[in-house]
Amino acid sequence: MELSNNIKDKVVVITGASSGLGESTARHLASLGANVVLGARRESNLKTISDEINVIGKGRAVYVPTDVTNKKDVRDLIQKGIDSFGKIDVLVNNAGLMSIAPLSETKVDEWDRMIDINIKGVLYGIAEALPVFEKQNSGHFINIASVAGIKVFSPGGTVYSGTKFAVRAISEGLRHEVGGNIRTTTIEPGAVDSELKHGSSHKESTKNLNEFYKIAIPSESVARAIAYAIEQPKDVDINEIVLRPTVQDF
Repeated sequence: MELSNNIKDKVVVITGASSGLGESTARHLASLGANVVLGARRESNLKTISDEINVIGKGRAVYVPTDVTNKKDVRDLIQKGIDSFGKIDVLVNNAGLMSIAPLSETKVDEWDRMIDINIKGVLYGIAEALPVFEKQNSGHFINIASVAGIKVFSPGGTVYSGTKFAVRAISEGLRHEVGGNIRTTTIEPGAVDSELKHGSSHKESTKNLNEFYKIAIPSESVARAIAYAIEQPKDVDINEIVLRPTVQDF
């Protein structure tokens, strides 16, 4: 059996889809025949990506401007998939923020923003998609965490790591609760070329991040990992994938 056949015609909702990992995932899955529902705040980017996917014609794309910290936006995104394609097969909770700075800088507003996007945004996605999956008796959550959710990235990334540890914990609890017909995958990338590294306002941390990210691997690497999890037969649940540059030491 050609596993990519398990992706064709699936409906995949992707948050944070206007660039980076989300964009690469949308383009890759659509090239394999999936129908993708794109959510992010930058509508012009979403329109460009959707138009280009639709011109290619392998998978279809629709989009909804979405702020994952807004429950109604997330509800509208899920509903767009149902209205457009009649179902939702996969939710990729990808939207994220990485604001790196020592705790002593007390950037409380950035801590709040990371908690709102990285944790509550994932929970809002689960809250909207889970009833749909339960009604269908099928579905697949793919939550994007980080290697910083395995080992605390400090100094500087302590709060970011806290949010990604939370994503892993939520994903594991979700897997245990949803039973045998709904799949749950956590993807934990290391340094990946995306806009994530631009989320810090602390100048010294930004300088260090830019130096660190010289080893970054392309975002397409994560897209392929996501496709691998989706394409498995329905009785196979890929629960956790860690990927990083070969030279990354944590």
